[in-house]
Amino acid sequence: MEAYKNIHIRRISAGSSEEAEDFIAVEKRLKISINGKNAINLYCTPLMVKELTVGIIYSEGLITGEWCAEKMSIEYGDEIHVDIPSSGSIRKGEATITSGCAGGMTFVRGVPDTVISDGISFKAETVGKIFSEFQKMSEIFRLTGGVHSAELTDGEKIIVSAEDIGRHNAVDKVIGASVLEGISFRGRMMLVSGRLSSEIVLKCAGCGIPVLVSSAAPMSLAVEIAEKAGVTLVGFLRRDRMNVYTAEHRIVL
Repeated sequence: MEAYKNIHIRRISAGSSEEAEDFIAVEKRLKISINGKNAINLYCTPLMVKELTVGIIYSEGLITGEWCAEKMSIEYGDEIHVDIPSSGSIRKGEATITSGCAGGMTFVRGVPDTVISDGISFKAETVGKIFSEFQKMSEIFRLTGGVHSAELTDGEKIIVSAEDIGRHNAVDKVIGASVLEGISFRGRMMLVSGRLSSEIVLKCAGCGIPVLVSSAAPMSLAVEIAEKAGVTLVGFLRRDRMNVYTAEHRIVL
């Protein structure tokens, strides 16, 4: 399916108007079921749906027991329906509406028991350069201005990238793609657009991703969780300057 579409608009500027064409991001409802039983509904950009589903299952612990990504079925239409066969069960617990856009929801609860001890470190200059590349790669955002981006990097190259109308979805797509490709999270940075919320920190902490970077601000709970989980949290990145809020030892001069 297409991630964006072209529509007819009237553009008004400086007291005059003209007929024009514009690109807008496509938003679809995604319904994820397990053994035919509905588990979670959300809105997303209809790309990398398999990766998004795997990322949600992995980062949220949505299924207790065995499941197989290769056996999931995906049906596209006015809504997207995904069904996952599993010998396990749907995780029980209270779902929380997140602070993200596109009606995000999370089942993540509590800080992971294991503190991330990954000894990797990155030069501040390296972080600035790779984030600059990250911003240039946001193709759908450049066209529509209506999506967020997330990417996994080793500091030298972008390993996995994704875009979505939801920040959390973009992160889950990157996580899901990494899981499907057998890509390690050790020694990696997660680069994200938009503010750093507690849910995104929890997703990265749960996967063992040691460094999380954004050009935007972190929330107070995100900082608290990152501190407890041993995640290096970097915000307000502007090429050659940044704020390092937690686990400062991983960002060096």
